[in-house]
Amino acid sequence: MKIFIPILLLLLSGCAALTQDETADWTAERFYTEAKEALEQGNYQTATDLFAKLEARYPYGRYAEQAQLETAYAHYKAEEPAAAIAAAERFIKMHPRHPHVDYAYYIRGLASFTEGEGFFERFAPAASQSDPTSARQAFQYFSELVNRFPKSAYAADALQRMTFLRNNLARYEIQVAEHYLKRGANLAAANRAKYVVENYPKTPSVPDALALMATAYGNMHMEPLAADALRILRLNYPDHPALVRLGRTDSSTNNQ
Repeated sequence: MKIFIPILLLLLSGCAALTQDETADWTAERFYTEAKEALEQGNYQTATDLFAKLEARYPYGRYAEQAQLETAYAHYKAEEPAAAIAAAERFIKMHPRHPHVDYAYYIRGLASFTEGEGFFERFAPAASQSDPTSARQAFQYFSELVNRFPKSAYAADALQRMTFLRNNLARYEIQVAEHYLKRGANLAAANRAKYVVENYPKTPSVPDALALMATAYGNMHMEPLAADALRILRLNYPDHPALVRLGRTDSSTNNQ
């Protein structure tokens, strides 16, 4: 029986070696360096695991703060938008006056923007069944960044993305309005088009919204509202094809 003891001890020592944490004596700097290297190499899971260990062992100090911020970025790069947004919001709540908190606002917007990209790819064929929540949330996140940190290095990019989001959200509303119009839901079509005019006034979809309003109100025999929408369309967009389609050209209207 004694001859098996050394083998048993060897197996136990091997198991202990396998379960031993190689990071047990790592400093905060070592954790951060290793995690950062993993992040740069695209090993996002390793990076987030190391950042989590860093924060658990060294919860205070600049390395822990940076780890929290880098964790949001790692989740964003790993295409985990919900986790990225959660990590960014956690950093914002914990460090509202941090010199790099604007970056957390930016990452939060980027993560939500990425979620919304799928919406823009899908809404054209089935606008009425698409969900623009992520796109609207991204716009709100970028808006907060720009309003709070107008001089941020990320403000210019945020503004460009906001323009993109506004234009596409407006176009989405137009497609929903067109969908309602085709189904004979004139009031719903008019309301969606009116929403574009009131909420996205500087987007390319405004003339189409006015044309839809004129058409929908006309179908409902609400002539004053139809005429008003057409007047604004004619005044601001005299070359819009709806002026001919509706049979009310500039000359015919000017003669009234």
